[in-house]
Amino acid sequence: MDYLRSSPVLRIALATEADTRALGATLARRVRAGDVITLEGGLGAGKTTLARGFIQQLTNSAEEVVSPTFTLVQLYEAAIPVWHFDLYRLRDPSEVLELGLEDALADGVALIEWPERLGTLAPQRRLEVGLTLGLQNARWAEIAGHPSWQARLEEIKNDVL
Repeated sequence: MDYLRSSPVLRIALATEADTRALGATLARRVRAGDVITLEGGLGAGKTTLARGFIQQLTNSAEEVVSPTFTLVQLYEAAIPVWHFDLYRLRDPSEVLELGLEDALADGVALIEWPERLGTLAPQRRLEVGLTLGLQNARWAEIAGHPSWQARLEEIKNDVL
């Protein structure tokens, strides 16, 4: 997580699944067209749960949100279209271009699970969300981002803390 190594990090405890969905909704209220949010963490860390809260907030719907593990990308129509990428099965970083990443960056927001599969194609102007699973299923989110996110990170911090 590049930004988590070099930028101030916002650390948030996520005691319940509802807390993880709520963080996703909070992030959704701060996005703009062209934004990229990467979701990092191992299996079961809460990436899809956070994505669910994010997508349901932007679509103003309780529509079922599942990880696009087999399709690799799912598009959700909203005021700002949401492109939900799950790159777990990506074989080569260049495949992401065939999935529509450039289209997502033109007028939508890209929510990317397993962003490490992008290699050097990872957009620099991104918000990184690292999710970890701790003892007794306690989850933590660590959030950091490109300088273009700094003011919005302060707003997010005020919303969640």
